[in-house]
Amino acid sequence: MTATGQYPDLEFAIVDAGKDGDPVDGRLEGWLQAVTRGFHQGRVDEAFRDGWLEHVRTDGAVLRGVWPVSTRVAARDLPVATYASFDKTINVGGAMVPLRMITDVTVAPTHRRRGLLRALITDDLQDAVDRGQPLAALTVSEGGIYGRFGFGAATHTRRVQVDTTGRFALRGPATALAEEGRVELAEPEAAWPAVAANFERFHATTHGSVERPVFYQHLLTGRFTWSEMGPDRQLRAAVHIGPDDEPDGHALYRVSGREGDIGKVDVVDLVALTSAAYLRLWRFLADLDLIQQVSWGRAPAADPLEWALVEPRVRKVVAEEDFLWVRVLDVPAALAARPWGADGAVVLEVDDPMGHAAGRWLVETEDGRGQASRTDRPADVRMTADTLGSLYLGEARVSTLRDAGRVGGEEAAVETFAAMADAGPTPYCLTGF
Repeated sequence: MTATGQYPDLEFAIVDAGKDGDPVDGRLEGWLQAVTRGFHQGRVDEAFRDGWLEHVRTDGAVLRGVWPVSTRVAARDLPVATYASFDKTINVGGAMVPLRMITDVTVAPTHRRRGLLRALITDDLQDAVDRGQPLAALTVSEGGIYGRFGFGAATHTRRVQVDTTGRFALRGPATALAEEGRVELAEPEAAWPAVAANFERFHATTHGSVERPVFYQHLLTGRFTWSEMGPDRQLRAAVHIGPDDEPDGHALYRVSGREGDIGKVDVVDLVALTSAAYLRLWRFLADLDLIQQVSWGRAPAADPLEWALVEPRVRKVVAEEDFLWVRVLDVPAALAARPWGADGAVVLEVDDPMGHAAGRWLVETEDGRGQASRTDRPADVRMTADTLGSLYLGEARVSTLRDAGRVGGEEAAVETFAAMADAGPTPYCLTGF
């Protein structure tokens, strides 16, 4: 942990979450209350705490925090900074790779600009390196914070609004696809085994997918919703059954209200393992009575729905923002795991003030595989650690980041690296954390 001499008025510590049946001590309770305070959410009750503890204990989350040594009014158990992490997997196209996942990062406004986040993230990333984790990732509330720690925006999410009035119609071939299978309505709790199995298959086959932590079961069964800080009584589930009579997709949704004469639905989760399941689920959503607009916040960049519609303007992208931020910790392991395009070799120099990815690396690719090793040869291509994170999954292209001034080197070398690195499908991540 961070040396206490640098912060004589503060104590850095890891909270012990205990095991099932253990009493919840004051610091653990205070840590959770500080997180909800930091994200401007309501105070939690016992039911919420117990569900959260199931995630923390099952996923093996490490809860780091900073507590004041003394207080005059504030509770001593309430930390002034929080930080959690746990280890899952990410599908990087070439392999399933261990991933350090970071969440619940808060710093109280009374203790800003003292380097508390830097101290916490430094300790945690070093722990990830010590445990052999090649990558770290997070989904962020503020985009301007994490680049200085070597994280780069690696995927984006798109919010679409779909007009489901009479204007919604699928083209002929898409209509035929949507007839392959059927949709069954189920209570979210009853649908959960199919929902979990669908996502497991999606994760295994989708470049950019991140494994989901345990709390998704609470969110997708209606046991909890952030808006109510309690049970989600509006959540509904539709499961697509394929021609083989097995589930191969689902849509979880809730009616979000009305605006004038327009009834609205928000899609909470939509996973489809086939194009037929995807289009059939959208047709199901369009057929909902008294609903004229369906919104979804995690539509894919290459969305078949846009091209399946008779009138493509029925679907509108109303927002787009960064989603998954990736940090490379072990350059040889990370680069060996991802897919590569053209055969080639370049010396890549990475500027990383935290040291994990820093140095010059001879990157060699052949037959879609790559390897990296340290070298003293002069650099051909140069970038910072956060740029490497943005390039890692392949959504951002080398040429785009070169034009943005974030990739340096002679034109021929950069073009060689682009041909090598820009490979694989567009990454798609559905997991926020």
